[in-house]
Amino acid sequence: MTENADPAPAPAAAADTADLPLLVLASQSPGRAKILTDAGIAFETIVSEVDEDAAVADAEQRFGGLSPADTALLLARTKAEAVAAVEGADGAVVLGCDSVFELDGEPYGKPYTREVAAERWRGMRGRTGVLHTGHWLIDNRAPGGDSEEDAGTGVTMGAVASAAVTFGRPSDAEIAAYVATGEPLFCAGAFTIDGRGAAFIERVEGDPHAVVGLSVSTLRDLLDPMGLSITDLWT
Repeated sequence: MTENADPAPAPAAAADTADLPLLVLASQSPGRAKILTDAGIAFETIVSEVDEDAAVADAEQRFGGLSPADTALLLARTKAEAVAAVEGADGAVVLGCDSVFELDGEPYGKPYTREVAAERWRGMRGRTGVLHTGHWLIDNRAPGGDSEEDAGTGVTMGAVASAAVTFGRPSDAEIAAYVATGEPLFCAGAFTIDGRGAAFIERVEGDPHAVVGLSVSTLRDLLDPMGLSITDLWT
């Protein structure tokens, strides 16, 4: 998919609550940040320190196997909860996102290495898979608040937005050249639709923003139970 994935964990940093926008994004993904910016949404970024592999392993031990969609939602929730616990996120609504690509029922996250990315592309070309992006939103505003608009609800909830992606048939040389750019190494599924990888994508069925890593329409739906509108986030 796109640069929906958090490249490398960075320490969670506290923000100045006096200047904090209403929305905090628990991700350092450039793709997600661009989606929010293009949608006119003000936000602060606070990156979580989440061991994704450990979180998934723990959940599977407790609940059994997870579907790719469930994995995406679990990681989104884990990241949102980690950032909501940071003092700098007080008074905001915190959004965590994570993406998992599914092909033949198997989940695929970030490849990290060129060898793995190239192998995946050779197996994906000419086929269709599903990109799942989990969203988890936490109302971290204080109950009551200074005004009705600032009143927190305590709501915490999530949803998954999925889209089917049909790949073209890049040659081995094209795959090697694409992988050499480094673009797909930190992307769920080892592909993008908002970068060089777009040349090898034939069709997307569903919300293309979900493929990039953040569905604005899903965010809008999650805001409603918190008494908020997407327009409350606009700059």
